Amino acid sequence: MRAHTAIPASHRCLTMAAASVALLFSALAWTAEAPPADPDVESGELQEFVITAPEPRYVASTRRDRIGRIWTPVLINGRGPFRLALDTSSANSAIRAQVVAKLGIVPVAGESIRVRGVTGTSIVSTVRVDSMVIGDMALENRRLPVIADAMGGADGVLGNEGLRDKRIYIDFVNDFLSIRLSRDEPAPDGFITIPITFGKDYLPVVDARVGRIPVKAIISTGGQSTLGNLATRDALLEQRKQEGTVEAILDVTDTKQDAEGYRIGPIAIGDTIRINMPRMIFADLGIFKSWEMTSEPTLIIGMDALGLLDTMIIDYRRAELHVRMREGTRKVLF
Repeated sequence: MRAHTAIPASHRCLTMAAASVALLFSALAWTAEAPPADPDVESGELQEFVITAPEPRYVASTRRDRIGRIWTPVLINGRGPFRLALDTSSANSAIRAQVVAKLGIVPVAGESIRVRGVTGTSIVSTVRVDSMVIGDMALENRRLPVIADAMGGADGVLGNEGLRDKRIYIDFVNDFLSIRLSRDEPAPDGFITIPITFGKDYLPVVDARVGRIPVKAIISTGGQSTLGNLATRDALLEQRKQEGTVEAILDVTDTKQDAEGYRIGPIAIGDTIRINMPRMIFADLGIFKSWEMTSEPTLIIGMDALGLLDTMIIDYRRAELHVRMREGTRKVLF
C-alpha cells in the first residue's frame, strides 16, 4: 500500500475554537538496558489518585459521561488482588508507587529504566516481584517499572507479555472478566468473529476502514480514545479538505503531545461492525514509530469504542476477536 504524502499546511488549517483535551494512554515498553540515572526523577513526587465515586469491580462500559475501562485483579507476591488496567497494546506491565508501598518492597538501586509510552519517554525506578497471578496466568520473577499513573486510577498496567496462549473474556454489561488458557474454542453463538494478526510487541491488529480508506486497527484496551497516525490523516484530507482543531495527548510517562482533530467517516471493522465517530484525533506519535506503523494508515481503537460493546473475547491462540454487540445497537457502536 502506498505511503501518503504530507498535506500542505494550507490545507490543514487548525483552530483553537475547541478546547484542547488531554487523553491518557497506558501503552508502554521499556528498554532492557538501563540508562544513566536522571537527577530530575524524584520517586516521592508521584501524584495520589483518589476514587470518590462508586466503581464496578473490574469492567466498566463506556457511557456519555465516562470512558470505559478494564481492571484486572492481580495477586502480586501472593497479596492483593490489585487492580491493574489491562492493556493489550502494552508490551510490559508496570505498577504504581502506592502498590510498591503496600507490598513493602523497595526500588532496585541503580536499576532505573527508560519507559516508552505513547507520546514520549521517562526514566523511572523499578522493583522486582516474585510472582504475578491472574486467572490461569502466572508470571514469575518480574522486573516492573514504577509509574506515576494508570488509566482510571488503576494500581498499574497489565501488559500482554503473558497472553500468548490465553483467552480473554470481557463482559461489559455484567462486569465480568476472565483470563484463562485458550482451548481453541470457536466464537459462541451470537458473536461476530474477526481475524487478528499480531504486529510488533504482539499487538492485536484487525483490518478496518475509515470511510473508504483501508487501515490497520490496533485493539488497545489501555487507551481512552481512538487515535490515528498521520498517514490516516493525510489520506482523509486528500478526500475532503477541512479545518482541524488543536488537541493534546497525555500518557503514563506524564508527557504531553500536540495533536489535530478532524471529522471522519464511519470506521468499519470486518464486514459487519461500524463505529460512527464524529471526529478523531491524529498525531505523529512516537509509539507509531516504535511499532513501525507510520507509512500505512493505522488506528489505535481505544476504550471509547470498545467499551460500547456487550462482550469482547480476544483469543490469542486462535488469533480471533469475538464480539457481541450490545442489545439495540444493530452493529453500530456510536
